[in-house]
Amino acid sequence: MKYLSASILFLVALAGCYDDDKQTLYPTQACDTSNVTYAASIAPVMTQYCAYSGCHAGAAPASGIDLSSYAGVQVTALNGKLVSVIEHKSGFSAMPKNGSKLTDCTINKIRIWVGNGAKNN
Repeated sequence: MKYLSASILFLVALAGCYDDDKQTLYPTQACDTSNVTYAASIAPVMTQYCAYSGCHAGAAPASGIDLSSYAGVQVTALNGKLVSVIEHKSGFSAMPKNGSKLTDCTINKIRIWVGNGAKNN
């Protein structure tokens, strides 16, 4: 009887195991980069991660870089610093400071916007 109980317990435990792939358990959303604009794609990222008091906004923005307006973001984008810092490239201060790296999707959108001339659209 003891062996029968152990066998049943083993079979029940084994039946509870199944193999789901990571994509099924944790589906990811596609990154839509078909219409990247400053207003819809870039400005919200700057507001959330960069352009707030104590960082890159206000009377004395960090490192003199003000990302609270299109003009400030455009200058930083066109001189190559914006993409370099968010990609955490060697020789640049990784941004957001003391935060997690932006998602690959967000970084791709910023790259596309910069690559298209960092327009105010």
